[in-house]
Amino acid sequence: METQVRVEQQAVITEKIVNDFSITVATVNGSGSQTSNAAILRAIFKMGIPVSGKNIFPSNIQGLPTWYTIRVNKDGFVARKEEADILIAMNPATFSKDLASLKPGGAFFYADDIRLPIPRDDVVVYPMPVKQLIRQVEIPSYLRDYVANMVYVGVLAQMIGIELEKIRQALEFHFKGKAKPVEINFSVVSLAAEWARENLEKRDPYVLEPMKATEGLILTDGNTAAALGAIYGGVQFVSWYPITPATSLAENLQQYLPKLRKDPETGKNTFVVVQAEDESAAIGMAVGAGWGGLRAMSSTSGPGLSLMTEYLGLAYFAEVPVVVWDIQRVGPSTGLPTRTAQGDLTFVAFMGHGDTQNIILMPGSINECFEFAWKAFDLAEQFQTPVVVLSDLDFGMNQWMGKPFEYPDKPMNRGKVLWEEDLEKLDGKWARYLDVDGDGIPYRTVIGNRHPRAAYFTRGTGHDEYANYSEDPHHWHALLNRLKKKFETLKPFLPPPVVETMDGSRINLVAFGSTEPAIQEARALLRAQGIASDFTRIRSYPFTDQVSQICSGYDRNYVIELNRDGQLHQLLRMHFPELAPKLISYAYTDGLPLTAKQVYEFILSKEGG
Repeated sequence: METQVRVEQQAVITEKIVNDFSITVATVNGSGSQTSNAAILRAIFKMGIPVSGKNIFPSNIQGLPTWYTIRVNKDGFVARKEEADILIAMNPATFSKDLASLKPGGAFFYADDIRLPIPRDDVVVYPMPVKQLIRQVEIPSYLRDYVANMVYVGVLAQMIGIELEKIRQALEFHFKGKAKPVEINFSVVSLAAEWARENLEKRDPYVLEPMKATEGLILTDGNTAAALGAIYGGVQFVSWYPITPATSLAENLQQYLPKLRKDPETGKNTFVVVQAEDESAAIGMAVGAGWGGLRAMSSTSGPGLSLMTEYLGLAYFAEVPVVVWDIQRVGPSTGLPTRTAQGDLTFVAFMGHGDTQNIILMPGSINECFEFAWKAFDLAEQFQTPVVVLSDLDFGMNQWMGKPFEYPDKPMNRGKVLWEEDLEKLDGKWARYLDVDGDGIPYRTVIGNRHPRAAYFTRGTGHDEYANYSEDPHHWHALLNRLKKKFETLKPFLPPPVVETMDGSRINLVAFGSTEPAIQEARALLRAQGIASDFTRIRSYPFTDQVSQICSGYDRNYVIELNRDGQLHQLLRMHFPELAPKLISYAYTDGLPLTAKQVYEFILSKEGG
């Protein structure tokens, strides 16, 4: 005989908590929950309420636990929270653990066919007859398991106040206006909401009320933003190999390029996208295309970037422009393919053997993912070198709010390219690796130049200014120092740090990339304790003197990052040793996005709170 332990809920909520809570949905990978969770997230966004969503999923295809967290905050704080206020339990395997993680006073929604104990009297429990309701909907049997998740969408919508029309609009967006899947899913949502209205009594405090905070904003992920930015930056050649979490960047390029990059007269594509047989082939193709004069790029993650290193070293030394997006995940080795980290910074900074340097761009929002995508091509071509854009899984695959993307505000910068008329003026006398202007940047020609003196021999071995093979020590010394000079020239052209200040602050929080939301919320928590803090977000490498000037003005600079060894902290100490006594590292990584609580508690412990 089956038995269930159920605790009667006696508490009745007297005070509402409006637009300030977190929701965790616990399901299994491959169950179709992505559509349901996206519908909830986008519907809340459409109600004008600041929101973010983070998918915590396993690296297998189907069957293992997955969690989706939604952060709602009327003040715009959207960093991950460790604890859940509302928990929707759809997975028997994690049922007890999920229940234990719920905050006291929280709301626990569960599929009532999960017959497991609920030994807590400090939470509000809402059973949902998922299987019973889904049988009432006329849909093909093979779709039932996938559409069943729409039951919790409808029940939750009724209980916390998500407008059903906003759910419909979110489904229309997700299914790109296809009427049949929209109607199938929305019919389940409507049925579940009606059932909840008739059978459940509201006893938890969490409610949504419409706002206008998201008016004029968009909701998208960083990989989509990067793909669009690359398109508007004139990308012509893309070569890639599938790897989590970078795959969707290339897939978005494949989706949008045919719509946005066709010759209006011939109707032919003005781009090439190649899925290569491996990462080495992908970067080899991209370097070749960049050498030929195309705006070329690839996208990958840490393990793939390791395989690309040899070709990128060649591109640095042969001075070939190419762009690579590194959507970071947890390493070393295969690591955690579906978790986030910032562990590739020092690797990318010196990627390649010998004395090698690389330009790194570090976007801190979906808007900067778009902006840096087109700027990366300008920098690569202007300075004839690889540019690596350092994003991560949290940015790349999760949904973020931002302003509508702005079209590039300047013409493309193709750098020092000589064409036929240029070579005629020079009487055909030029040298591929000669520093004519004193800035370390030589002139180049590209495929399509018909001048008989346009050709040169590209080398990954020692060469002189005229691209002749050379092992002469003077040539080698001059060549390496010219390359170094180029990296001094380019610093003023890189995105400068973003600085935010508070009155009376003597401490500075320094970071890069996707940790900003947690840091901004932590600063608000610290201010409530009487601790003012400034914030410096570094957006590029090599560092400029501006970074040193900023940090030198504080008693303490807390360098906050999502890795084990404090890689940004290492680079800052290396480049600015005089700052070392003022630099304090907070490096933490567990595969999950940083929380405000983690940052707040660390700073408070150091500042004597």
